[in-house]
Amino acid sequence: MPVAQSVSDRGAASGVAKVSSVFTSRVGALAALALVLVALPFALPNTYFYEIAILVALNAIVCVGLNLLIGYAGQISLGHAGFYALGGYGSAILASNYGWPVWLAMLTSVAAVGVLAWLIGRPTLRLKGHYLAMATLGLGVIISIVLTNEDRLTGGPDGMPVPALVVFGQALSGEKTWYPIIAVALWLTVWYALNLIDSPIGRALRALHGSEVAAETVGIDSARWKLRVFVQSAVIAAIAGVLTAHYAGFITPAKSSFLHSVELVIMVVFGGMASIWGAVVGAAVLTMLPQFLTTLKDYEMMVFGAVLVATMVFFPRGIVPTLARLFGRG
Repeated sequence: MPVAQSVSDRGAASGVAKVSSVFTSRVGALAALALVLVALPFALPNTYFYEIAILVALNAIVCVGLNLLIGYAGQISLGHAGFYALGGYGSAILASNYGWPVWLAMLTSVAAVGVLAWLIGRPTLRLKGHYLAMATLGLGVIISIVLTNEDRLTGGPDGMPVPALVVFGQALSGEKTWYPIIAVALWLTVWYALNLIDSPIGRALRALHGSEVAAETVGIDSARWKLRVFVQSAVIAAIAGVLTAHYAGFITPAKSSFLHSVELVIMVVFGGMASIWGAVVGAAVLTMLPQFLTTLKDYEMMVFGAVLVATMVFFPRGIVPTLARLFGRG
């Protein structure tokens, strides 16, 4: 009996140590991200670099949510740019065409995208593999066509202006004003995602990714959890879309294009699936890389493609997971 109790105590202590280690590393990583976001403006020389930093943060927000769906739940989505655009357009239409207060229009638009994702996800997520990819691709194409053709509401292919967000009677405009808002949104998104994947919900999602049959045998409702993460991922994309629209003051149907959806998926895969930090790194690298390659002119896309191919060859699991594994071995 004392021996069994000793083994049990050691097991409990080991479990507590693991939980403590995970908690400490998560807090440290979030603190490091906060430090980078706070210190970054001191290193940005002009508004152009502010604009790039904001674009990186907005893409990272979408990619973190998309990674929850693709990397952790194993569900492919090729139409996520549609939810991103709907968030921005919904807020713009309510505020511009119907005179809603901007804050209320933003919240209503995000909530409406969540409801739409729930309605669409119930039948769509019964599909698997490439069938699911084709269904989400079709969804994205439908959203893009509607936004382009409904010119009385959306302004058509040319887009539409978006009212400025007013805080304490002051309209928010300019990169230096919007940077802290979007930086806080990115930090909160990463914080939420990290807590989610370390919760029972996250463990259920990883079980689904491994094997839906095995997950269901231990009592996990696969349909319920897939729908839940799909809705959460769509809502996160809508939040980024709302912020993009009011920051830029203008929005076009290009935000909902198939190519934009593919770019978001590439960022997730490039940084590393099933890695929140991989989504952030992938968004940062692939958003900034084209800016550095513009000097190559005609060879820009060729070099960009070569970088992607080389990354997938030498970092098959994505940049962050591969480097983490290499350093872990070292």
